[in-house]
Amino acid sequence: MSFIDFEDVTFAYTPVEGDLDAEGKQIIPPVLFDHFTASLPSSFVSIVGPNACGKSTLMLLASGRLKPIRGTIRLFGKDLSTIHDENEKNLLSSFIYQNMEFEQDEKLADLLMQVYEAGGHAQKSGDFYKDIISVFELSSITARKLNGLSKGEIQRTLLAFSVLYGSKSIFMDEPMFAMEQKQKESCLDFLKHYSKEKGIPVYISMHELELSRKYAQDVLLIYPNRDMTFGSPDEVLVPEDLEKAYGIPAVLLKDSENLTRKNLKELSEQTVQNT
Repeated sequence: MSFIDFEDVTFAYTPVEGDLDAEGKQIIPPVLFDHFTASLPSSFVSIVGPNACGKSTLMLLASGRLKPIRGTIRLFGKDLSTIHDENEKNLLSSFIYQNMEFEQDEKLADLLMQVYEAGGHAQKSGDFYKDIISVFELSSITARKLNGLSKGEIQRTLLAFSVLYGSKSIFMDEPMFAMEQKQKESCLDFLKHYSKEKGIPVYISMHELELSRKYAQDVLLIYPNRDMTFGSPDEVLVPEDLEKAYGIPAVLLKDSENLTRKNLKELSEQTVQNT
């Protein structure tokens, strides 16, 4: 049974007034999804692919944070265009945005409890709350204010929010970029088991392919032209498909998170010149 259904979906971002090209003409964003139809299952899914391939946009559409120009998107069988209440939408899906920051000066402990009490868990459990604080290594910083947290601490806090709130599904856009490797693995291990035990779909975009190989139940690989391959890590993360998607030799992708966008572009151009 599918979890997300896209039916003839077309989407492009709205032009930004004053965003002009070198000739002074208004820049019109390209169409990212054009009559897109697909059904995606409930699973612990890693979404991978090169920059600007549409990973974030796909999840924003699937979670109802963006509306398509045309077409229908259903989550758990519900047409997202019919959901106008934000609380209902949030209980259906949580979304962790890339590189979020906090301006509030509330204490972390207070906000964590507010999120937990406002969420959708049918049965509140003090042990569950304590487990989440421990898993995401927040115990030592709960007395601190939100606007005083480091990048890594913010990312762990956001992960805790997504689980404590108790949405029926979770979408995460590069949620672990500022975390230490050991923390990334610990968090992914927990999320994988949480997804399986609770039956909660988790879709997460990541740069590190080795983490996808190790922890993902399924992988969605998006190519620059928005073609996609879906399957197990062993089925999808094969050299031929990775080279097609990223435009560079697969052997170089192991450390792709450490490569800047400029590095990847240069490597891609060199590969084309040498073929």
